[in-house]
Amino acid sequence: MPIMKPVNSGDLNVEYLIVAGGGGGGGSATNTRGSGGGGAGGLRSGAAVAVAGSAYTVTVGGGGAAGTSSGSVGGAGSDSSAFGVTATGGGGGGYPISNGASGGSGGGAGNGTSAGTGTAGQGNNGGAAGPASSNYTGGGGGGAGAVGANGAATVAGNGGGGAASSISGSSVTYAGGGGGGSYNGGTAGSGGAGGGGAGAVSSGTGVSGSVNTGGGGGGGGSGTGVASAGGAGGSGVVVVRYLGAQQATGGTITSAGGYTIHTFTSSGTFTVTG
Repeated sequence: MPIMKPVNSGDLNVEYLIVAGGGGGGGSATNTRGSGGGGAGGLRSGAAVAVAGSAYTVTVGGGGAAGTSSGSVGGAGSDSSAFGVTATGGGGGGYPISNGASGGSGGGAGNGTSAGTGTAGQGNNGGAAGPASSNYTGGGGGGAGAVGANGAATVAGNGGGGAASSISGSSVTYAGGGGGGSYNGGTAGSGGAGGGGAGAVSSGTGVSGSVNTGGGGGGGGSGTGVASAGGAGGSGVVVVRYLGAQQATGGTITSAGGYTIHTFTSSGTFTVTG
């Protein structure tokens, strides 16, 4: 990433990756069709100058709550932020009465509803629900790298794929969307690469998004006489790195490829020691 401007002695040119919490998958009440997968948390990356002796608040957003088996939209993920930059929490997956929610990436549509939209530069839209059929499928949640897939007649939409980053020293994919759920059999949607949870079939529960990836939770399925909750969204993460030996505190500190790397899996403070 380019250096944004010259720095004074003791200041640091840092690169950052900020991933918000993923949205929860929608829940399906008894006999109500498949729900949508949760949208991934927004993903932002860039460069900044961290001033010697300064402390910077780092906020790591939590994942959104799972939609309940009484039927509800999944909860929104919480925002993550650092260096004045905010990534928006993922939108919750819809269920067959309410639309998928908008967010960093949008939640997938529950059957008979509309998908949520993603935030430009952070994520993508959720997928549409499948057509009316015996399996009434939900759409996949959007991911940082791709839109959520639309549901088909018997196959729910897969979650949108995430985006890869090597800021931690190895390539890791973050912010995948949750898969949609289906009704009375059929095939549930798979979670998007980057921590998205798979959707559920019939009475199964949606799989939660992976922690510290910003993945969306899978949508719930339902069947005759049964209901299903969605999966919770995965929490976010903030990663900061700079060239050379350690010159700051905060987070879990490692090194790779000549960089010092600070990984925040929960909120904290990045302080430049100078």
